[in-house]
Amino acid sequence: MREIRVGLIGFGTVGSGVVKCLHNNGKLIGARSGVQPVIHKIADLDIVTDRGVPIDKSLLTTNVSDVLDNPDIDVVVELVGGTTIAKDFVLRALKNGKPVVTANKALLAYHGDEIFAAANESGADIYYEASVAGGIPIIKALREGLAANHIRAIYGILNGTCNYILTRMEREGLSFQPVLDDAQALGYAEAEPSLDIDGDDTAHKTTILASLAYGEWFGMKPLFIEGIRHLDLVDLRYAAEAGYKIKLLGIIKLAGNNGTIEMRVHPTLIPTGSMLANVSEVFNAVYVKGDVVGDTMFYGRGAGMDATASAVVADLVDVGLNLTFESPQRVSAFRPHGTYSDVVDMEDIDCRYYVRLEVLDEPRVLGRIADILGNGGISIASVTQEEAKPGTDSLPIILITHQAKERSIRRALTEISQLDVVRGTPVMLRIEDI
Repeated sequence: MREIRVGLIGFGTVGSGVVKCLHNNGKLIGARSGVQPVIHKIADLDIVTDRGVPIDKSLLTTNVSDVLDNPDIDVVVELVGGTTIAKDFVLRALKNGKPVVTANKALLAYHGDEIFAAANESGADIYYEASVAGGIPIIKALREGLAANHIRAIYGILNGTCNYILTRMEREGLSFQPVLDDAQALGYAEAEPSLDIDGDDTAHKTTILASLAYGEWFGMKPLFIEGIRHLDLVDLRYAAEAGYKIKLLGIIKLAGNNGTIEMRVHPTLIPTGSMLANVSEVFNAVYVKGDVVGDTMFYGRGAGMDATASAVVADLVDVGLNLTFESPQRVSAFRPHGTYSDVVDMEDIDCRYYVRLEVLDEPRVLGRIADILGNGGISIASVTQEEAKPGTDSLPIILITHQAKERSIRRALTEISQLDVVRGTPVMLRIEDI
């Protein structure tokens, strides 16, 4: 059995989880794989705080060079996060010929092309299973398990914080802010939650999955991103009455037969009976449709110490096997392979829409709205109208449309919002009939 000496940079929650996993399951890992990763050095600015895991204090250092420039280190694990100093660490490790394992989705989303180029130049591996959906092995599935397939579509619930908030809002009839407050108190949401609730974290993971699926490192620029901060409880209720649940999805799919794809992140109505709609609480799920395999779904915990550590250690085993059998880059971190390099502008996507309007309780209002939609080439699939509440002169109208261009629905809603019978700003959400 070969011992793989691991240099760990970052001894926070995930780093502690990696140490814990190797301590508890190291013998099992070795028996299964023939390689046994062992912690050789840990670099962190704080080497005093007790992390609650067994570790020889002599392995701790505040000097990152003790990891990056140490000839005894076989593989570097980067767990400091961010896109600045972490990038320097990863590039330096690769330049030194050391394989790298990282959980850093933001780093890959913004600088993946540069990092993979550095890995190719050095001949060293870089693995990043933990960067998307925590303990769910979706990276390995796309790179290896589904290698025989053209990927038709990927729909991902990729942020546990948002999924927890939406689950509680729907189940308990609570508005957004109180649930966010609870999520923060429970440690599911950060004190500054913007990265999660505004959709950026989901977007980082979405662009990584899209790049693996379609063979072009897209980065962040082509992505449309819309979070859940402004979702109203009433829309979850109306969606449920229409047979839908609302989830924050990362959506990646072929847009047609011309090699274009869609990449977008936004709250989405999906059918209540679908498997994805029933993923609740902090859990993640990734639905993948391949041309050969058909529909597959991967489900599990998308964050947290143990789930993320599981993915990091799995990558360490792969790196260890590559070193043992002298097959670095046996599976390339990223290999350009597709012809799907054109991303559809959000204005040009086609989908169905949920629209909520607040209108005056007057005759012919619905007819005026229908005329505007019809003139824009937008067909109405269903209409729900509630009675005006006592003491008010307005009522909600809920419209579900047939397939339409985003540009058309936006233009129509701008015109509708200017009608003298419409109150407030129309609410528009997209529908995916998964």
